[in-house]
Amino acid sequence: MDLEARSLQPNVKAVLLAKLREYKSDLNNLKSEHKRLASANSNQAARDDLLESGMADAMSVSVNQRGRLMMSTERLNESSDRIKESRRTMLETEELGVSILQDLHQQRQSLLHANDTLHGVDDNISKSKKILTNMSRRMSRNKWIISSIIVVLVVAIALILYFKLSK
Repeated sequence: MDLEARSLQPNVKAVLLAKLREYKSDLNNLKSEHKRLASANSNQAARDDLLESGMADAMSVSVNQRGRLMMSTERLNESSDRIKESRRTMLETEELGVSILQDLHQQRQSLLHANDTLHGVDDNISKSKKILTNMSRRMSRNKWIISSIIVVLVVAIALILYFKLSK
């Protein structure tokens, strides 16, 4: 898990490594608590054994030891259950993190594709603008040429009519 988190991009890696450290810390705390409870129970049981060995009533000692043993076993079972629950929660969180990373990867791919498409459209718009500008210039130039031809023809017709009518 640590290696996978380190191989990701820096912005995602920092968040995941922080969560990973937190989970490791929680796991170590639970392990130390388990050891402390186990050693405290065994130390307490050994001390009680020594103190009770001097007692004359062996039957009450046996009953007390059995009761303490049952309580110790119960505490140990509760600690084990908490550790199992913590481990299950950690695994669920890890699965959720992997799922989120996959979703983010897909979204990133979608955004990159949209960005590429947008650049392509922008290039096409620029080309279209240049073509339309050239067409507009040609149209304007053609209007001037046609207007000039019309003026020359009108002047030529006027001159021809003037010379024909003046004779």
